[in-house]
Amino acid sequence: MKKLILCKTILYLLLISCNEQTNHKPKNESNKIVCNGCDGCELMYIGMPKNISSIDTSSGWKEKGQKLIITGTTFQLDGKTPAPNVVIYYWQTDNNGYYSPKAEMDEKAKKHGHIRGWVKTDANGKYTIKTIRPAPYPNDILPAHIHLSIKEPDIENEYHTDEINFDDDKLLIPHLKKYRQENRGGSGITRILLKDSLQIAEHDIILGLNIPNYPKKRTLGKQSGLNIGEDQPSFLPFHAFGPDKATQVCPVCKYGRYHGIIYYVGNNPNWKEIKLWLTFLETETVKRKNHLKVYFVYGNENSYDKQKRQKQLEKLGIELNIKNTALTFVPSFSDQKTEANLNKINPSAENTFIIYKHRSIVGKYVDIKPTTQNFNSLSKTLDRTKGDYFDLPEPKHE
Repeated sequence: MKKLILCKTILYLLLISCNEQTNHKPKNESNKIVCNGCDGCELMYIGMPKNISSIDTSSGWKEKGQKLIITGTTFQLDGKTPAPNVVIYYWQTDNNGYYSPKAEMDEKAKKHGHIRGWVKTDANGKYTIKTIRPAPYPNDILPAHIHLSIKEPDIENEYHTDEINFDDDKLLIPHLKKYRQENRGGSGITRILLKDSLQIAEHDIILGLNIPNYPKKRTLGKQSGLNIGEDQPSFLPFHAFGPDKATQVCPVCKYGRYHGIIYYVGNNPNWKEIKLWLTFLETETVKRKNHLKVYFVYGNENSYDKQKRQKQLEKLGIELNIKNTALTFVPSFSDQKTEANLNKINPSAENTFIIYKHRSIVGKYVDIKPTTQNFNSLSKTLDRTKGDYFDLPEPKHE
């Protein structure tokens, strides 16, 4: 059985033949969508039904294998506006790791195997795929994955996003150490939750994110932090006050399955506003109990002294009667020892708020004031991104 494995030669040929695929070619440079490395995206049109639902049950659902539900929301490039009427084409291996075709299939589509299908996002940008967990290729090092190809209603070309991977796959970490994820459409690494005998994975898609030559542009303000849809990286701030006081703990490593807010302040601290924000965030942790983890990360590089910084935040925590919020600091936002540089925080920004869930960034705010309106905006983002399966237990990883 022929396997779909990308290599440099294939990528090169795909780059050359990109504009020759199907009749869905760009008419001019402004509509150009790069399909480099898009192995078989054009096959999404073969057998595509006229009417596509936001929920699809693959032919693998009734076959041998671990039942899996992929569910999520597709957003516009801002990461906040739901994107309706987007066609998502998926294809995957069977329970034995093969793209196994059926005799009645179109000859061209056979290389994608019989476990393939389509969903079209609903009015709220949501979609659901019921399938089985794909198996990795036999005797191979690639982790198991589901391929995705996207067709937006107002963009002429189809394009691929990152494959869906699974965080409990033993092949994933060795693969990530060798190959950098492109985060096309956002991170493809999903966290598996368990409901009875079902595995459930939430996978949101940010249209155009890290897609070369994407014609739509994000409205740019002051830039600080990674983009919505990307993974919140691991880093090691010093905990001066709060649950992990006197340690150097990575927030997403220890509490990655929870909703998290990281509140960054750099070289321009406004302590009156900081106190208002911390009071609000502490209230949110009480309201949401142990489902929300909040971190204040102070990264002022001016006159940095570790002991003074520690005492300063300890005094702040006592003054505000902080119980749940972690008050932490790093020498600077460019510091490599704590890996704070990975967060790409602009030290000149008055503040940067990153909201993540299961490591994936689901909200971002830069230079906002502690007003009732902004408090409500952050709270609504937490409500919106909680997810239908947020409280489900995780499967035990071996």
